[in-house]
Amino acid sequence: MYKTIGILAHVDAGKTTFSEQLLYHTKSIKQRGRVDHKDAFLDSHTIEKERGITVFADQASISYNKSTYYIIDTPGHVDFSPEMERAIQVMDYAVIIISASDGVEGHTETVWQLLRKHHVPTFIFINKIDREGTDIENVIQEIRSNLVEDVCDLTLSFHEGIMQEELIEFVAERDEILLETYMESGYDKDLWLETLQKMINANKVFAISSGSALKDIGVIEFFEKLDLLTATSYDDENDFAAQVYKIRHDDSGNRVTFLKSLSGKLSVRDEVGYGDFMEKVTQIRVYNGSKFKAVDHVHAGELFAVTGLTQASIGDGIGALKEKATFDMIPTLKSKVIFDASIHVKEVLRCFNMLDAEDPSLRVFWDEHFQEIHVHVMGIIQLEVLQQIVIDRFSIHVSFGEPKILYKETIETPITGYGHFEPLKHYAEVHLSIEPADRNSGIHFENVCHANDLSIGHQNLVRSHLFERDHHGLLTGSALTDVKVTLLTGRGHNEHTSGGDFREATFRALRQGLEQAKNVLLEPYYDFKIKVDMDNMGRVLSDIQQAHGSFSAPETIGDKVIIKGRGPVATFMNYSTAFASFTHGKGTLSLLFGGYDRCHNEEQVIERIGYNKEADPEYSSTSIFCAKGKGYPVPWDEAEKAMHCL
Repeated sequence: MYKTIGILAHVDAGKTTFSEQLLYHTKSIKQRGRVDHKDAFLDSHTIEKERGITVFADQASISYNKSTYYIIDTPGHVDFSPEMERAIQVMDYAVIIISASDGVEGHTETVWQLLRKHHVPTFIFINKIDREGTDIENVIQEIRSNLVEDVCDLTLSFHEGIMQEELIEFVAERDEILLETYMESGYDKDLWLETLQKMINANKVFAISSGSALKDIGVIEFFEKLDLLTATSYDDENDFAAQVYKIRHDDSGNRVTFLKSLSGKLSVRDEVGYGDFMEKVTQIRVYNGSKFKAVDHVHAGELFAVTGLTQASIGDGIGALKEKATFDMIPTLKSKVIFDASIHVKEVLRCFNMLDAEDPSLRVFWDEHFQEIHVHVMGIIQLEVLQQIVIDRFSIHVSFGEPKILYKETIETPITGYGHFEPLKHYAEVHLSIEPADRNSGIHFENVCHANDLSIGHQNLVRSHLFERDHHGLLTGSALTDVKVTLLTGRGHNEHTSGGDFREATFRALRQGLEQAKNVLLEPYYDFKIKVDMDNMGRVLSDIQQAHGSFSAPETIGDKVIIKGRGPVATFMNYSTAFASFTHGKGTLSLLFGGYDRCHNEEQVIERIGYNKEADPEYSSTSIFCAKGKGYPVPWDEAEKAMHCL
């Protein structure tokens, strides 16, 4: 039986130390490493050793009883949460490490929400119980208040598959049939074990255990319980299906694609399909830390890597799996790449495109107009790590401009956009309905165009062009979002329509529609949770108001107050320094990305960015028509009357 277990936590909760103990006790490593000694098995990268934090989601395999476990150690720092989220998608089960001395922290809640979104059954290990002044019951109560109520503590109530009375009652309360069975015939070990296993697998209950990873207290006991309470059912007989969850490049520059097999078998030299591609697998690798062994075939449920897939991207379904994964952890900052003029820009861009394949959240893009390379990032620490990665791997010294907020744009009013592109020997016309959509929903496409008006092939081209890139809004040139675009009708020409014509017509129709609409600027927001002494409440509420945030009624717990609310990333991103200063490090500040909403200072941002919609080299709202063998422009406000499909 193959099981993939993810280890997740807020930074410094002891996640990597926990993983080391697990590997040691299962005889996967001969000596336990430590983060502070720079010899942790799963923090093998130089950057991780130097910084003492996990940056990359690496894996190890262990054998225990009758199962093969793949252990994925994920980053705990918020700047590397996209890497953590990508790993979550292939986990069968997750273990969240919570420090007994710190309790449920900001990033813990982010991790929990992602695990719930992807329905990953989750165990909780309360770590560092050896610290003076820790209170496990308080931590469990915090878990119930902030994460989930249905938790059961297995530390003393479950041993070698046998449940104590407290756990029996907990399970019975959640299964009426089981309760009746218990009242009639008493406790049946196998039945109750199977029932608890099913409850955990269905995300109905969440098991807790406690110990100290550093002092080696309770780790292997916890894993013994996890082994009894987990099960997977992958099938080798079905067609091969897998998901891409990671991409790396080895020392020789070969593209290595990491997969989780969901069904079927895969052998070397097999051809697999994904998207529009069909490629042959040239090598299969099973990784354990930074090392791997080549194998001839793999089975359903395994984690492995292949070479030969040159175009696959993270999130792609392979073989019978057609869906592509989507991700929630989205960078809210962008930064310019700065490098020496003696280095050719194409070489720098080549290196960053490799990094973009490995971390698609970077969204590396080349600004042709300004001749600049830009990246999207989560924070300053990520930029520092990125700088080190570029010099270590490519021997190129780069730096980065000051991170700037990533704005987006949308519309408030529905409109119809018209685009026509007809220079000599070219022809395409597109009519698009563009409507406001729900906040943070992205761009949706609908097609009501009849095949008699526009061929299916040309209709598909319109859709492809709408999703092939981000489209510039009119206010700041930021990406358009939260709209529903419907293809109403269009026209092509059997003889004159050629490659690129429908891209031109589609882009012009979109732009012409935006010219008519009420445009709105959006900015990223944080959902915050602040816990401070009562004496600091007034200062915090004043700061929130000055930062254009909002908050709900404060909640008092003992001598502490909890304030929850929402505010712009632009005004809150640097607040942690001031907060730590006036609370003398005793307060807690949790900032979670809460999506996009209306910009609090739209006019100032528009003025500061200074985008000139008339001078955008990639977009025009003007249509091109042809008369007497010569193309001529028709401005956006006259285009509708000139259309051929009306």
